[in-house]
Amino acid sequence: MWSGPRNISTTMMRAFENRLDTVVVDEPFYACYLAASGADHPFRAETLAAMSSDWTEVVAELQRPLAGGKSILFAKHIAYHYPPTEPLDWLKSWRSFLLIRDPRLMIASYARKSENAAPIVASFDVARRIHEFCASEGLRCPVIDAADILADPPRALQRLCAALDIPYTDRMLAWPAGPRPTDGPWAPHWYDAVRASTGFEPPRSATAELPSDLARLAESCRPDYEYFREWRL
Repeated sequence: MWSGPRNISTTMMRAFENRLDTVVVDEPFYACYLAASGADHPFRAETLAAMSSDWTEVVAELQRPLAGGKSILFAKHIAYHYPPTEPLDWLKSWRSFLLIRDPRLMIASYARKSENAAPIVASFDVARRIHEFCASEGLRCPVIDAADILADPPRALQRLCAALDIPYTDRMLAWPAGPRPTDGPWAPHWYDAVRASTGFEPPRSATAELPSDLARLAESCRPDYEYFREWRL
């Protein structure tokens, strides 16, 4: 799953982790991004200590056989973490999908946790690159909107699972509250709401008030968002 931040991406990770056949990996390219960008994010040192910052090592780790009788590995990727110059050939053996959200809502949510939202809009550029790569290889790359998931979680997840050729289970709709060993080192800063959750929350306001600089930032990626809206499930 390739997503922008604050797109209910961690909620989706919870939904997949609650399946009996699935293990999850939380933002495996985050250390790569931190090392390359020098970004001073919360829990930067802990993340760099816990995870590889070499994208080839990350890909190799993702491709290891699953243990414990599991058959699905769900990787939650924040798209702008992926190195922009690195190839996508390794995705040929994966089933990729894109999780999108209205950029005004994404940026408003991110800005409540971080002072610098500018880098995150690159998630749309990476998502488009992945979408076009999959198309060029004849691979499906389903697109799903966070708003559609929150409006009707069972229907949206059933359609997503069908598009990914995996069975749907209603275990994806609810889970126990609390932290997980699979949560990334940055979880104490970002995951308070998710750790308190036991399922998908009802939809919130479809609009967000933004200061002028953030409003311009949101509008800069509006064309990409509308492009993906045309492809959504």
